[in-house]
Amino acid sequence: MATPMIDVRRLGVIGYLEAVALQKELVEDRRAGRIPDTLLLLEHPPVITLGVKTRGSREHVVASPEALATAGVEVHDTGRGGDVTYHGPGQLVGYPIFDLNPDRRDVHRYVRDLEEMLIRAVARFDVRARRLDGLTGVWVGPAGREEKVAAIGIRISRWITSHGFALNVSANLDLFRLIVPCGIADHGVTSLERLTGRPLPMADVAAAVEAETRAVFASTVRA
Repeated sequence: MATPMIDVRRLGVIGYLEAVALQKELVEDRRAGRIPDTLLLLEHPPVITLGVKTRGSREHVVASPEALATAGVEVHDTGRGGDVTYHGPGQLVGYPIFDLNPDRRDVHRYVRDLEEMLIRAVARFDVRARRLDGLTGVWVGPAGREEKVAAIGIRISRWITSHGFALNVSANLDLFRLIVPCGIADHGVTSLERLTGRPLPMADVAAAVEAETRAVFASTVRA
């Protein structure tokens, strides 16, 4: 019995469709045992993605196609769970390609573990975040006025994970007005830089996420 290895790849800025294609390839590699559990950390050019909860509807995309084109924002359907979300520069996106066999075959636990990892990661920058009952993601702020600092939308195929999370570091929050984030109209979004009042190098945030991913998922032990 041994603590599992996690290979972390920092990819910089890559297009959304390129990242989707890479994930599909890595999922098959993980299923075949050609790679260990792998975490991709990256940023995307501006893009709006639609999760399976939207059923292909663009109801929660507020901006017109013309406005999106002017802003240079692409829109793509995706196979992950959840509703609509925005990705863009200044946001750290993480795509874990993890094999949940044999001891983590629990979708709820996996999502809670991602939340725990993100809560620990932002705590390294003196940001106190938490969960909200009934809502996925990581939240900050007083009761009734919570704002989301990190979103989660996953896909699990035969217990191999893909897609994942998006942590707002220095993202342009105005661009979230193009959508109803995650289909939740009564809560806002925020970023680490707005919460801390200081610039945060993306590499430092990525290092914190990497460290806490290893810490949270180190409890997985495989035969």
